[in-house]
Amino acid sequence: MAQVKIYYEPEMELLTIFWQPPRKNQIATELGDGVILIKDETTGEPIGMELLSYRPSDSRFDTVSVEMGRLAELS
Repeated sequence: MAQVKIYYEPEMELLTIFWQPPRKNQIATELGDGVILIKDETTGEPIGMELLSYRPSDSRFDTVSVEMGRLAELS
């Protein structure tokens, strides 16, 4: 089972989410609206993201839907 790690730093208004372990050779790309994609520099594989100026009622999560289960069960 994959682990998602979420870090919130309220004094910096920064929310960081990793679905893979952080890497020494990671790079960050701003996608817009304060959303930063974190990728493995070697493979280009996305490993996490950051939300700048994040507050708990952030509207950027209005369209996020999380479903748990096996892919076959979700179809």
